[in-house]
Amino acid sequence: MKPLTKREIFFDALDMPTSESRAAYLQAACGGDVVLRRKVDELLKEHFSGDSLLAGSALDGEWASEARPPASEAPAQMIGRYKLLEKIGEGGFGEVWMAEQREPVKRRVALKIIKLGMDSRQIVARFEAERQALAMMDHANIAKIFDADVTDTGRPYFVMELVRGIKITEYCDQNRMALS
Repeated sequence: MKPLTKREIFFDALDMPTSESRAAYLQAACGGDVVLRRKVDELLKEHFSGDSLLAGSALDGEWASEARPPASEAPAQMIGRYKLLEKIGEGGFGEVWMAEQREPVKRRVALKIIKLGMDSRQIVARFEAERQALAMMDHANIAKIFDADVTDTGRPYFVMELVRGIKITEYCDQNRMALS
């Protein structure tokens, strides 16, 4: 069996419900490799010490000796019952895709998912707060939320009404809208 990488151990440790279970897991996963254990402990310490919602992943810059994950999803990829068709937007921690819902009805939707590597607890909490706020809004000019779930790798996403039109920044520029 191939030994786990620093990245795999780090993400597995994040899933542990308590610090005691995390310590026991790290002891087993790292075995006698004290250098590996120290590196994973440093990543965990950095991950849990971040106090900014915009802080990057604790693994930023840690990929030099390991294979990088894909930069993002790709067209034709399936997430749950949704087939990604085209990326239509991107923000600080999320991407929005035009997708095709396959069941129980077939329709075009917008799917927003946290970017790879941005799934810290703080970012996930912010993402879930956005999802909840949108789900509670009921207005003709706000896209309706249809569905929400997590990917097989634990990244949350939500699915909403696909609204066609120009970006709000373009509209404001075209109509010379004031900031006040």
